Order: sequence, then structure tokens, then C-alpha cells
Amino acid sequence: MSLNRYEPWYLINRLQRDLNRLVASPTLGEEPQPSVADWVPPVDIREEEQQFVIQTDLPGVEPKHIDVSLEKGVLTIRGRRDLASRDEQQGFRRVERTSGQFYRRFSLPDTADSQAVKARFTNGVLEVAIPKQAQVLPRRINVEAA
Repeated sequence: MSLNRYEPWYLINRLQRDLNRLVASPTLGEEPQPSVADWVPPVDIREEEQQFVIQTDLPGVEPKHIDVSLEKGVLTIRGRRDLASRDEQQGFRRVERTSGQFYRRFSLPDTADSQAVKARFTNGVLEVAIPKQAQVLPRRINVEAA
């Protein structure tokens, strides 16, 4: 006997998303345009004294499928996660892990040093370090008497 978890709010949330998509489409009844991403990875963003750090959970994603780019102050993280095809004949009864394209964009503050951004992928977590520019401290200028 297998146990299935009953989640009544899942269906209501799905109905709400479908209704929002229908209302947001340019013409009622017209199919909405496909989205840019199949799934959205969760991120943590923190500001440290010398840098900003973005950590993104990307389990099951190979580093060669991750693209990090920076253009005009916008950091873009995109890529894809490929999972083997799964069907009930292989013993799968429930499939919750998503696969396909992912896409995230972040506007960087003016204090970010876009020339020194570094990305590291370890144990399924992508960490992007964005150093801050050296701040120019104001200095006092002495006025000399003539």
C-alpha cells in the first residue's frame, strides 16, 4: 500500500496561477506566450563589508550548463537542468523535481565593481561574489590666504 500526501491548497494555487495567466494575456482565450524559464532557482543575497554575495541552489545542474553574465549593471544567471526521462513504467509514481531552463536577473548597485566578479560552483550551490568599488573618501582642502 502506498501513501499519498493530500495537499488541497496545491490545486487552488494552480487555479489562481492559471486565472492570472488568462487575465494577463493580451486577448482573452489566446494562448499565453511561453515563459523564459521552466523553473526558478532560489537565491540568497547578502551584503558584506567588501562585497555582495549571491548564492543560488542548483542541485543536479552541471557546471558546463551554467552561464553567468554581466551587462549594463545587470547580472544574469541562466542554464538548464537535464533529468533522465521518467515514466510510470520505470517505477516513478510522483515526479516533483523540475528540469529545463532556468533564468534569474539581478540589478547591481552603482558601488559594484563589474570588472572583478567571480563565480564558484560547489556541491550544487553557485556563489557569485561581486566586490564593491573602493570608495573615494572626501578630503578637506585648506584655503590659503594670499
